[in-house]
Amino acid sequence: MTPDDATTPPTPTTDTIPSTATAAASGRGDGIEIRNVTEDEFPDWIRAVGVGFLSTPSAAEAEIEGRRGGVDLARTTGALDDGRFVATYRSFPQTLAVPGGTLPSHAVTNVTVSPTHRRRGLLSRMMTADLAAAKEAGTPVSTLIAAEYLIYGRFGYGPATKATAWTAELARTGLDGRWSGPRDGGRIDLVPLEEVRKTAPELYGRFLAGQPGAVSRDERWWKLATGEIQVPSMPWTEPFWAAYRSASGELEGLAAYTSDRKWDDAKQPDNTVTVQQLFTVSTAAERALWEYVCSLDWASRVRSGERAPDDLFPDLLPDPRAARIQTQADFLWLRILDVTRALEGRTYEGEGSLVLGVTDGLGLAEGRFRLEAGPDGASCVPTGDAAELTLDIRELGSLYLGDASPVRLTALGAVREERPGAAAVAERLFRTARRPWCPDVF
Repeated sequence: MTPDDATTPPTPTTDTIPSTATAAASGRGDGIEIRNVTEDEFPDWIRAVGVGFLSTPSAAEAEIEGRRGGVDLARTTGALDDGRFVATYRSFPQTLAVPGGTLPSHAVTNVTVSPTHRRRGLLSRMMTADLAAAKEAGTPVSTLIAAEYLIYGRFGYGPATKATAWTAELARTGLDGRWSGPRDGGRIDLVPLEEVRKTAPELYGRFLAGQPGAVSRDERWWKLATGEIQVPSMPWTEPFWAAYRSASGELEGLAAYTSDRKWDDAKQPDNTVTVQQLFTVSTAAERALWEYVCSLDWASRVRSGERAPDDLFPDLLPDPRAARIQTQADFLWLRILDVTRALEGRTYEGEGSLVLGVTDGLGLAEGRFRLEAGPDGASCVPTGDAAELTLDIRELGSLYLGDASPVRLTALGAVREERPGAAAVAERLFRTARRPWCPDVF
């Protein structure tokens, strides 16, 4: 998790968690009370978030006010010891793009335990109660960004997407420096913030519909991204926004980027351009925007930001070696709460039938399920038939968006093949031609 509220609760979906969700987590008799946070307690709760993430032990009034607007107190939990918050936890409704569509998701963030209260089961008490309430409310999946890898697998989450960031040295790209516009008759224009606020949400909605792993953005997200709302802990510098329109005038892509404005000792510009956003609904727009960013005068290098591992960026350069990997790691984690609804909620590029034996340490989604799947959808029903492939709910979460390989997980011992060839069937069903990608931290 991260204290960054740059992605805040989107428009509510069917996922509504009652404010009594923490009742089962309290009353342990250890003097620590776990419950929802009140309005008056919110400043202290925010300070506890800062303590847990080693950011700051205090929070200014502007910080508290700025963050309050993105928080539903009915879904904001804290653990109190002698009146002081020693652990924090928050959830919100989210829409998650999956292969072939979207599903409501239960997003989790702001998870901390103060260093004075580690190893006392506080996270377990908060998370198990919250996930049980999400399951009862009928939400099929839960999502989070894991600050630490080893924590969330025991709650049934598996890494479902990865992210890669590149730095490209522009002098080595092989670009001729004479780029003058898109090759396909489209055009790129710099657009003001007012236009971004009007046009970007609709474009992002189209992008979301076709990008498994992406998550919804609400009005507050866009106000933060365009500086209309500013929070001290999230320093904002106005970026340049470039819009790609096709030859017919259709908006198909947006890129936001900043520059550090540096000069070298010989008084030559030596700027690093950092791409903050680049999302498109066509490959023509993707190519044009990357070529534009990599052809900016006064720029020596471009940082891509965190992209899908199979992003086109490096291979759009004449010399892909000019782009070196800066970061590559897991990103979005996913926990399935309702196997039937989740597996029936996506499409599959291959066709086949498979009986999955699913284990779940929290007892929320275990059982045996027969999956009949194909490009047009799927049927997934509980069955008494013997399992052909046995796996834990965390591995099913890793497979769900199409990134992880069932064959590889079987080789690693994380998935057990009960029938020879079952892993290969799962490979044909679950894997996707392009890898899922989540652009947002939340």
